[in-house]
Amino acid sequence: MRVETQTLHQLHRWHILQLGCIPYATAWAWQRELVRLRSLGVIEDTLLLLEHPPTITLGRAADRSNILASPDELAQLGITVVETDRGGDVTYHAPAQLVGYPILKLSRYGGNLLGYLRQIEEALIRTLASYGIAAGRIEGLTGVWLSARRPRLHDPALPDTPDADLDQKIAAIGVRLSASGVTSHGFALNVAPDLSGFRQIIPCGIRERGVTSMQAVLGTAPPLAEVAPQVVAHLVELFQIEPNIDPCIDIEELVRSNHG
Repeated sequence: MRVETQTLHQLHRWHILQLGCIPYATAWAWQRELVRLRSLGVIEDTLLLLEHPPTITLGRAADRSNILASPDELAQLGITVVETDRGGDVTYHAPAQLVGYPILKLSRYGGNLLGYLRQIEEALIRTLASYGIAAGRIEGLTGVWLSARRPRLHDPALPDTPDADLDQKIAAIGVRLSASGVTSHGFALNVAPDLSGFRQIIPCGIRERGVTSMQAVLGTAPPLAEVAPQVVAHLVELFQIEPNIDPCIDIEELVRSNHG
């Protein structure tokens, strides 16, 4: 269905909560409770936008040997390690990385998990393109990638970049689908995080490709407060939704008032 054929009241609404820098364990607990509430129909679809302190997370299929630093070294660096229930292997979170956790009833959007992943990727690709960054996909791998050799759009000095040259990840994606068909976890877009933390892991268990950020490509990164609305705008377009950005919503009160 095309967006222009729908009236506003026919669009699904997303509550969009912008939360600042939140410890990973706290955000994960919120997600679990929001999934429960969404499964019961108590709340509408919800998108959490936030950052995390330095944290390494392991997905369900993760290989712990992809963490290169010892526990003592990680403690000295102030990096927390959390085993999660999302898909994928190991990744790293840090401040100045835009993290998004959509809590959605997937059946509203076709019910296809792979299609959902591709839509998230597309929103991030379009966001990066708006800053002149040439990002794309790699067949068989989840996430958003670019070429270290040709990271900018429309560079006349270089030929078009084939997928084989997409050698640096700029956004990671890992999700979970509950038994009731509600999504959690989501995406992490590297806007301007300290990339040295990624040296403590083999990101996503992929040795032959690296990690980059908008700051590394552009020299000076836009603020997260500018990038987040760009991502939301492309999600609105792709998922055909009506965003409800309400700064007055208190997530802790929302979770607490509906607990039980």
